[in-house]
Amino acid sequence: MKYIIYIFLFITLCIKAQIPVLNNYNQIWNTQSNNASESMPLGGGDIGMNVWVEKGDLYFYFSRSGTFDEHNTLLKLGRVKVTLTPNPFKDNEGFSQELILKDGYISIAQNNTKIKLWVDVFKPVIHLDLESKTALKMTASYETWRYKNRDSKGKANNANSYKWAPQGEIITYKDSISFENNGVKFYHRNRQQTVFDVAVKQQKMESVKDQMLNPLANLTFGGFMQGTNMKPDGNYSGIYQNTDFKGFSLSSIKPSKKHSLEIYLNTNQSDFNNWDKGLKNQISSNKNTSKLAEKNTIKWWNDFWNRSFIFTQKNQSIEKDSVYQIGQNYQLFRYMLGCNAYGKYPTKFNGGLFTVDPVFTNSDLNFTPDFRNWGGGTMTAQNQRLVYFPMVKSGDFDMMKSQLDYYLSLQKNAELRSKVYWNHDGASFTEQLENFGLPNPAEYDWKRPADYDPGMEYNAWLEYEWDTVFEFCQMMLQQKEYAGEDIQKYNQFIISCLRFFDEHYQYLAKQRGRKALDGSGHLVLYPGSGAETYKMTNNANSTISALTIITKNLLNLSSEQLSKGELEYLKGFQNRIPPLNFGTIENHKVLVPAKSWERVNNSEVPQLYPIYPWGIYGIGKPDLETALNTWKYDADAIKFRSHIGWKQDNIFSARLGLTNEAAKYNLLKMANSDRRFPAFWGPGFDWVPDHNWGGSGMIGMQEMLLQEVDGKIYLFPAWPKDWNVHFKLHAKQNTTVEAELINGELKILKVIPEERKKDIINLLNTSEENKIQLK
Repeated sequence: MKYIIYIFLFITLCIKAQIPVLNNYNQIWNTQSNNASESMPLGGGDIGMNVWVEKGDLYFYFSRSGTFDEHNTLLKLGRVKVTLTPNPFKDNEGFSQELILKDGYISIAQNNTKIKLWVDVFKPVIHLDLESKTALKMTASYETWRYKNRDSKGKANNANSYKWAPQGEIITYKDSISFENNGVKFYHRNRQQTVFDVAVKQQKMESVKDQMLNPLANLTFGGFMQGTNMKPDGNYSGIYQNTDFKGFSLSSIKPSKKHSLEIYLNTNQSDFNNWDKGLKNQISSNKNTSKLAEKNTIKWWNDFWNRSFIFTQKNQSIEKDSVYQIGQNYQLFRYMLGCNAYGKYPTKFNGGLFTVDPVFTNSDLNFTPDFRNWGGGTMTAQNQRLVYFPMVKSGDFDMMKSQLDYYLSLQKNAELRSKVYWNHDGASFTEQLENFGLPNPAEYDWKRPADYDPGMEYNAWLEYEWDTVFEFCQMMLQQKEYAGEDIQKYNQFIISCLRFFDEHYQYLAKQRGRKALDGSGHLVLYPGSGAETYKMTNNANSTISALTIITKNLLNLSSEQLSKGELEYLKGFQNRIPPLNFGTIENHKVLVPAKSWERVNNSEVPQLYPIYPWGIYGIGKPDLETALNTWKYDADAIKFRSHIGWKQDNIFSARLGLTNEAAKYNLLKMANSDRRFPAFWGPGFDWVPDHNWGGSGMIGMQEMLLQEVDGKIYLFPAWPKDWNVHFKLHAKQNTTVEAELINGELKILKVIPEERKKDIINLLNTSEENKIQLK
């Protein structure tokens, strides 16, 4: 008997030591939810849904990329309520709601009734399929709070581009909703006057208005809900979380053991007739294609998971162990990113497509479900970069197009800014950027001195912060570096961004004195900015790093596609970039934020940006000790250290090979959120779910596992040896690295193409001192 117990304990320990597989991370809920805050994300293509069962009824919010109203609020498309009679979901006994990650759908089951909810990845269609052993009546209701005009006052305007500075009365205009052809049609069509017109006038761009991209004009979005053997069944009114709404019900003609519901969506900048025609074509073209669409969608999700993963477990740990959680939440957050793989617009850092009623984040914000903090059409580039950088090492290059092509679409407007304000070339991108390429009107500020430069934001945090665009230039270049993709369409964009800095800082120097360059022939990057933190900088290290790396990489990767004149220009510009600045703390050489600065406004740490994202310092790079000294001794770097929101200390420490610190901050960053769905972090500094929180967590874990320097691939540069892991990540030259670490031993190592296996250097047992010696 004693030996049987020993064998049982041994088997138990072995099971616990095993690394999970994707199915382990499926979220399974055995009780219904109390409200929308306990919802589960679902999506595909460019559609996001929040799904939950409350008091026996199934609910889901649904959203789509690019549904911006007149004021640039990212409006939800509505909420659906599904009621069954007799009700199989009347209590919790035997209830199950499961997110099936591998195939990208949600299953809800109880009392021999099963509902499958899924979204077509390739066409904007939501599907609900029900099977039951008992004939049921199904009522599906489209619920909307935009059945009437609503005044937007006070903090409610934080959801749109007016924020704290609305110009006159702001109304969220009602949608059009009606029964039609045994279904419900709903849509929002933007009125003629939008915030684009207001911003163009405010910012003195009217002379070129007819040349500018206007994404809000004539924009119509909405859809049509219909069900098999369902017909209209009247209206009703109600209140959900203090927001009144109107419901439009469809009910089954007779009870059945099978039901299906579809919601077809359409978004278009056209006249209404073309939008309506497009919607009808969408409906007719999808008849009898549901099974094929489902098969193609499942294949897409299967391929998505095979492309990249990180599964984690600590030896002899239980499921709730935090090392288990970081692997779980890495997968869950990557799944959420996959739900907007092909959106016209990038996944928003402040909630993505998965926001719910704001009272669940802040009880004082008693607004409609359309609310999110920091605007709908406004993009904060410092935050957005953290949403998209992890897609490089996860190999999700197809998903990056939404963000990169978004910038490409704004190039003309950004170049017009430079011409109108300063009469020089180059694309001028500010921080807090609208989806039409101009600064956010509130951040630009309405109460400006009459003689203040109209090209500038009158804003203590954002003034002279032009350089955030370069991290997206870096992602453009990485498309070729990692995946071998043709990036010719991005070359002129990148040159234009570099040219702005070259021409604008020579322009500013000539305003101050006779010479355009300093005594060494370098640009004088003054006034500048070190993120939002160090203001009125002279030669900020974060900007110098960006200019240095982007110019170098563009020349390395795109020389054959550039003209002789462009090559000569870039090489000349390279010589005008000033060198990095250094200081001393307690006799230790450190990187400093800039040559000089006037004040500290925020809590970013741009003195560490030469480490990440720019990679000038790090493992295998010269003078790693200087970077380590900056981490260890810089008073601001220490004071600002945190895992919350967009904080990057988990990434910096991983890049520096500081295994203990990287473990600490990544455990904190990627631990379960305070909400029912573990990856609904936030609000942090932004909103719930905080996507730059999850993105920075993904980056940190990737950097702990894999780094690449000068053709060498460093394995486990900051990974604790007692953390079991199975991962597959992407490296440069179309390379994938798959490795499995169990109990401190490397059990599997697959490198494709195989010839790159010679470039692998395993740092698992390498001390911090020895990492400094790596070159």
